[in-house]
Amino acid sequence: MRVCVCTVVHHPEDARILHRQIRALLDAGHEVTYIAPFRACNATPWRQVSPVDVPRATGRRRLRALRAAYRALTEHAAYADVILLHDPELLVSLPRRVRARTVVWDVHEDTAAALGAKRWVPAPARPVLRPAVHHLERRSERRHRLLLAEEGYRARFRGNHPVVPNTTYVSDVPPGPPDGRRAVYVGQLSRARGALDMVEMARTLAAEDVLVELIGAADADVKDAIRDAQREGILRWYGFVPNDRALRIAEGAMAGLALLHDEPNYRHSMPTKVVEYMSRGVPVVTTPNPPALHIVESADCGLIVPFGDPGSAVKAVLRLRDDEELRADLGRRGYQAARERFHWPVHAARFVAQLEAWAGHEHAFVPEPVPEH
Repeated sequence: MRVCVCTVVHHPEDARILHRQIRALLDAGHEVTYIAPFRACNATPWRQVSPVDVPRATGRRRLRALRAAYRALTEHAAYADVILLHDPELLVSLPRRVRARTVVWDVHEDTAAALGAKRWVPAPARPVLRPAVHHLERRSERRHRLLLAEEGYRARFRGNHPVVPNTTYVSDVPPGPPDGRRAVYVGQLSRARGALDMVEMARTLAAEDVLVELIGAADADVKDAIRDAQREGILRWYGFVPNDRALRIAEGAMAGLALLHDEPNYRHSMPTKVVEYMSRGVPVVTTPNPPALHIVESADCGLIVPFGDPGSAVKAVLRLRDDEELRADLGRRGYQAARERFHWPVHAARFVAQLEAWAGHEHAFVPEPVPEH
C-alpha cells in the first residue's frame, strides 16, 4: 500500500503522526510519502519515508503553506492508495484529483471548540468561524473517511467512525523508581496548557531544590516568560524534542505535569502526556479535566489539583518529594495500567488494518480489539 501523509500545521516529528502512525505503516511494510514542513522545523526526515518539504502554516500565515501542500498532494495523488490528512485546513478546496482518491481525515481535536484557545484568531471572528467549521466537518464526513483520536468526538459526526486513540509505546521492562528532584512537562507549551502556571510553580519549587523541566515548543505569547525563567535558572527548557527522546528525559522524574485549563476542547480529549508519564513510571499531577481525571483515578497513579491553581500543584509536587513510598507506588501503578490499557501496538494493528480496508474500497469497519482486562 502507498500512503501519502500530509500536515502543514504539525511538527514533522509529531508523536501521533510520525512516531505512531507512520511507524506502524512502515513496520507493516507499506510505503509512505510524507508531506510536511521539514525545513521550517529544522527536522530531518526518516530514511524510510519519501519526504516532500512544504512551508509551515502558523498563526494567520497559512495560504502559502496550503498552496504548496495542494501542489504536492496533486502530484502524489496519482499513485497513492490512501491520502491521510492531519489538518482540517487541508480539507478546504481540496483539488479534484486528490478528492478522487481515498482521502482520510485524522481528527485530532474538536476544531470548533479549540478556536477559543487560538489567540491568533480574532475574538470577533470566532462566533462566525464555528458554524463554518461545523459545515466543513459535515461536508468532509460525506466526502471522505474519518479517523477519530477520541471516543468523545463521536457526537460531532453522524457516522460510526473508527477511533484510533493517542496512546504510547510501553516497554515490557518496568522503569526504575521516580527520584525526588524533578517535575517534568512534555508537550506543546501554551497558556491553555498551563505554561505560565508552570513558570510560577518553578519559582517556588526552585527554592525547595526541585527542578521544573519543560520539554516542548512554546507558543509565541508564552515563549518570553519561559525564556526569562530559564535565564534566571529557575527552570530548564529543552524546546522541541522528538517524542521518544522527550520521554527518555522524563523517565525517573517524581512528577509529570498536566495542568490543562478548563477549556471546551479539553473536556473530552485525553491528554496524551498523562498516558506517556504513566508509561515511564512517572506519577501524574493533573487538573481535573474529565478524561485525565478518569484515567488517573481509575489507575490510582497520581494527584489531582484544581484548575488554575499553581500553589496547589506546588504542594502536590512537594508531597511526592517528601513521600518516597507514595511516589514509587503511584509510578508503579501508572506503568502497570499503561502497559495493560494504553500500549500503542494494540491500536496500531487496527489503524493499519483500517487503512488497508479503505484502500481496498471495503466499507466494513475493522472490529474493535478485545480489551485485555
